[in-house]
Amino acid sequence: MFKNKIYNYITLELIKSFVLILFSLSLIAWTVRAVNFLDLIVDSGYSTSTYFIYSLLNLTNILTKFIPLSFLLALLLTIVKLERQNELLVLWTSGIAKFKVTNLFFFISLIVLLFYIIFATIITPSALYKSRSLIKQSGVDTVTNLLKPNTFSDAFKGLTFYIGEKENNIVKNIFIRDDSSNLNNLLPEKSSAKNKTVIAERGIINKNKIILENGFIQSFEKDNTVRTIQFNKTLLNFDNMDNRVIKDVKIQETSTLKILNCLKNYYLDTLSDEYVKNCPKDNIEIVIETFSRRILMPLYIPLVSILISFILIYTKNKKRKILNRYTFFLLSFILLILSELLVRYSGISKIGFYIYSLTPFLLMPLLYFFLMNKFKKELT
Repeated sequence: MFKNKIYNYITLELIKSFVLILFSLSLIAWTVRAVNFLDLIVDSGYSTSTYFIYSLLNLTNILTKFIPLSFLLALLLTIVKLERQNELLVLWTSGIAKFKVTNLFFFISLIVLLFYIIFATIITPSALYKSRSLIKQSGVDTVTNLLKPNTFSDAFKGLTFYIGEKENNIVKNIFIRDDSSNLNNLLPEKSSAKNKTVIAERGIINKNKIILENGFIQSFEKDNTVRTIQFNKTLLNFDNMDNRVIKDVKIQETSTLKILNCLKNYYLDTLSDEYVKNCPKDNIEIVIETFSRRILMPLYIPLVSILISFILIYTKNKKRKILNRYTFFLLSFILLILSELLVRYSGISKIGFYIYSLTPFLLMPLLYFFLMNKFKKELT
C-alpha cells in the first residue's frame, strides 16, 4: 500500500512536469510560428478567422515535436526535485529498490511513446490536412492589403498589379498584367488572348472585388492581333483566382494509412505510374523518412528513460553527483538530437533505415543490463 502511494506520487509529479513543460515549449514555438503565419493576412488576403484556425491546427505538429524533449526535461526535474527534498533517500531506506523506480520511469516512457504515436500517426496528419483544406476552400477575404502604392504585386499566379496611389479603399492609376486566364471573363467569349493588360484611372475596393472605372483592356490574341476594349466601369472579382499559397497536400499532411499503402506498393513494386498522389516513386525517400519519424522516432523515448536513470546511481562525492547529472542529461539530449537528425537519412538507404530502427532495440537491453549491475554493486 505504501509503495503504491509512492509510485503514484512519482508518476503524478513526472506527468505534471511533462505536461507543463510540453505546453510551455509548444506555446512559445507556436507564438513564433503564428507570427510567420501573419503572411496569410498581409500577403495573401485571407481573413483573420482563417488565420487563427490555420494557426491552431498547426499547434498539434509543434506539440508532437516537443514530446521527447519535454519528457527528458520532466524526468530530470523530477529526479532532481526528489533528491533535493530527500525523498529519494527515504525511498531507498524504506526498502524500495532503485530498479523498481527505473522500471516505473520506463513504464511511464511507454505511455509517452503511445501518446507520441497517437499524435504523430493520427491527430497531427489529420489536423495538418484540415489546415491545408481550409486554405483551399477559403477564398481571399480582401485585396486591400495586397495592393500597395508604387509597388508591383504578384500575390496571384499569372497576375501582376501596380497602383500609383491608394487612399483607404480607393486606388488610382491602375495597371494590371495577366499572363494566364485570370481575366478571361472581361473579354468576349471568342477571345483567344495570350495575355491581357488592364489600365484604369480609378478603382474602388470592396473586400475581394475591385470596381474599375475609366480604362481599357488590351489583349494580345493568338493570331498576333491586338484587341482593345474600353470601359467606363467593370468589375474585377478575385474569388476564383489562385494565390501563391501552397495548396497541394504535403507528405506530412498525408494520413499514415496512405503512407503505409505507399510503402507496401513500393516494396511490392506495384506502383505503375511515375507518380502516384502522395507517393512519389522517384522520391520514395521522403515517404520512408515520414514513416520513420512517426513510428520509429518515439522508440527513442524509452531509451532516454533508461539513460537518465543512471543519475540514480549512488555517489558519495557531491561534485561527482552533479557531474553525473549533467553528463547523463547531455548524453540523453544528444541522443534526441541524433534521433532527429538521423531520421532524415533513414530513407536514403536500407542500411540507414535498419540502423535507425534497430538502434533503440539494441541499446535498451544493453543499457538496462549495465544499469542493473550498477545497482547490484551498491548492495554488495
